[in-house]
Amino acid sequence: MLTRFALVPLLLALSFPTCKKNAKLSSTPQSSRPSPAASAAATPAPQATATPNAKPPIDQSAQVIILGYHRFEKTVHRPDTEMTPEMFENQMKELKEKNVPVIGMQDFLAWKRGEKNIPPRAAVVTFDDGWKSQYEVGWPIMKKYGYPFTLFIYTEGVKGMHYGGGAAMSWEMLAELRDAGVDIQAHSATHQDLRKPYDKLQKKRLNPDEYQQFLNREVIESKQLLESKLGIKVNCFAVPFGYINDQVREFIKKAGYEAVFTVYGQRLTYGAPNDSLGRYLLEGNKPKVFAEAINFSGATSGGAAPVAEIAPTNIPTEPADGATVRSSMPLLKANVSAFGAVDPASIQMRVSGLGLVPAAYDAKTQTISYQVTQKLRDKTCTVILGAKAGGKKVETHWSFTIDESAKASVSPVPVASPVATPKK
Repeated sequence: MLTRFALVPLLLALSFPTCKKNAKLSSTPQSSRPSPAASAAATPAPQATATPNAKPPIDQSAQVIILGYHRFEKTVHRPDTEMTPEMFENQMKELKEKNVPVIGMQDFLAWKRGEKNIPPRAAVVTFDDGWKSQYEVGWPIMKKYGYPFTLFIYTEGVKGMHYGGGAAMSWEMLAELRDAGVDIQAHSATHQDLRKPYDKLQKKRLNPDEYQQFLNREVIESKQLLESKLGIKVNCFAVPFGYINDQVREFIKKAGYEAVFTVYGQRLTYGAPNDSLGRYLLEGNKPKVFAEAINFSGATSGGAAPVAEIAPTNIPTEPADGATVRSSMPLLKANVSAFGAVDPASIQMRVSGLGLVPAAYDAKTQTISYQVTQKLRDKTCTVILGAKAGGKKVETHWSFTIDESAKASVSPVPVASPVATPKK
């Protein structure tokens, strides 16, 4: 009992200083000069997120390459648009080994809008047209490496549409790719040269009003169809063959596209104009194009290089523009005197289905020619001639039809020229 009473004063003595200290703190008014810690607690420091529209600092020195692919086939018949699955996978593997990150198309555009940063050097991968091999071969390889990609689809090429045969993707496949996060964009309705007032579906030349309706279907309605069928937002347009002029640009602008893509491969910079973004189109027999692209050693883009277009009506050609020939291995010729003072070393001839061909140039007659040595597979063939003249790039192209069962004939010539009377 004595021990119990003796502990009470001791406990009181021990607790008194603590109580006194707490009482003092609670009763002392706040000082007019609070401590730094108290100030920090009382006045929150301003935060960077306080401004709702704040944007991250953008690296405007970054560069982007855009790679374009078509079909992946075990046996390559058309190296200008086909390559083996092994070649494609090796290229994707090389991107990884060389530490070239692959970014999505929308990330690229967000960077150009100043909304998002990207790596100093990056690549965007695109597939054109909507071939089924992109679904069966390309997509698994892209998933293996964790790469995003963009599909540029021409709507009449989808399975079940006018040009959509067994080698084409279906709307269901496109929906599956969409659900997996694949970016899907527009590539026209029928994949024609949009500069020419000719509709290959109707097989007729178009008057000015019909041409306006044609451009509306190809540029605007193709976008609307993709958006309605797939429930997506389409903001990019890949121009068929890279062919574009002011009239086509006007309809692209009217459709509300944010970015337009050509086929003139260049390193794209922050300030590259969105109406002419060049892509490297990869071919099965030209590995140097890929090497140049991923080494970032090609030309730097402010967009596609300006090209002076010469109408085929000013270039005498063989076969003539719009003609029908009986041979699938014709002699191709063109007089390029309308180009001006041409640099002979710069002259190039490309043939659809073959790519770049070893054409010969006769400086005296200013004629370039090439004898086709293997059968052209498509019924309609396009020839593209390009050269440098006076320090500028000059280009022309013409098309002809192959029908080995028919008599050779000349189709109606351009509107500007007299119309030939067909022979009976």
